[in-house]
Amino acid sequence: MSGAELAQTLTGSGENAGGQAIVNVPGAVVVTQISVIESIPVPPPGTAPRHGLSADHNARCDRGRAAAAGDWLRTTQDGYTMPPMSNPPSERDTAFQDRILQGVSRTFALTIPTLPAALYHAVANAYLLCRIADTIEDDAGLPFDDKLRYSQAFIDIVRGDGDAAAFAAELAPRLASHTLAAERELVAETPAVIRITHSLNANQRAAMEACVRTMTDGMVYYQGQETLDGLADQAAMDRYCYYVAGVVGEMLTALFCDHCPELQPRRAEMMRLAVSFGQGLQMTNILKDIWDDRARGACWLPADVFAARGVRLSDIAPGRGGPGFEDALGELISVAHGHLRNALRYTCMLPREQTGMRKFCLWALGMAVLTLRKLNRHRDYADGSEVKILRRSVKATVISTNALVRSNAGLWALFALASSGLPQREITASAPTVIDEAESRVV
Repeated sequence: MSGAELAQTLTGSGENAGGQAIVNVPGAVVVTQISVIESIPVPPPGTAPRHGLSADHNARCDRGRAAAAGDWLRTTQDGYTMPPMSNPPSERDTAFQDRILQGVSRTFALTIPTLPAALYHAVANAYLLCRIADTIEDDAGLPFDDKLRYSQAFIDIVRGDGDAAAFAAELAPRLASHTLAAERELVAETPAVIRITHSLNANQRAAMEACVRTMTDGMVYYQGQETLDGLADQAAMDRYCYYVAGVVGEMLTALFCDHCPELQPRRAEMMRLAVSFGQGLQMTNILKDIWDDRARGACWLPADVFAARGVRLSDIAPGRGGPGFEDALGELISVAHGHLRNALRYTCMLPREQTGMRKFCLWALGMAVLTLRKLNRHRDYADGSEVKILRRSVKATVISTNALVRSNAGLWALFALASSGLPQREITASAPTVIDEAESRVV
């Protein structure tokens, strides 16, 4: 992609004679050197380099991780004692994790390898745990009681109290026929995934167990609530987004802080921003998938936002929402945009030397911003393909964020550029609202 193509993708601007992209932002001009490339280099799974880290910085993080790991029977900072590891993972288990990640998520298969090698191992495993939980929840052929039973069994397995082999042998053949082959294989190989989980340190395991339990609790709670009437209000949408995405942000923050203990003083603020980060990504997905979700009888939009404009969500049709619908969609775009601003605040709190961690966040953030911009321009879209960003947009996101990864000022300028024209709303990052304990169905 040339500098001119990059500039046009992000800004509609051009390049100078030196092959530099000229990024015009109100109050600033950012000039970025752009190499002409034909493909995005992605490190092979499991071999992600420690991008640009100084020896001193690496040593500080390594000392912190060594001090945090301790013995398998040690107690975490939250007072939770992890059970000892049983069977250690094999090379085959690690190879399977690397391979299956490519099959179950193209996006995460692109972003996770940017992480430092040790963190890559844990984050890839955490993603696969969440994907197993999600596969249970999404299976249309499983009765609710069976979903609840399998979900509880999986929680037990993650924390070391269940039989992964028996779980896999029973569940994999019961998955619906339309289940992706990679998802079925992932469930069938649950023991391999769990052996890696149980080989991680106590802080990592505690974070992953908490995430799986909270996510599963939310999935069970929302099971059967899928209607075309939408959620009650914005607060209900906020809570839904927390259970499907915000909790993942919390887990990743715990893993980041474990990997690099110098983040610990910022942990509380980063946790709040992580929930907002997750909501920004999830709201973007909800808004671009409105019509796909409706085709399967679901709507995750806040009904009150549309009712205030005379729109009943149960009555809308693809491409024929009308002015009221488009205005309401604009309000939700502004909310998602505000959450993505918090996502950049979160990213800029990561050490500048930790370029791999920053890229992991920036690539997802950049693609979400470009998706919102496309949604904003096509509020009357009738099919998800109309608002799907192109491969060249993904490439532009990678190139531009890589070029500015160490510069907070440059990243804010790039964000202002990419989000130009989007409706604005400031969102205060706060602690999530959770399901009442009496409504919880898992333990």
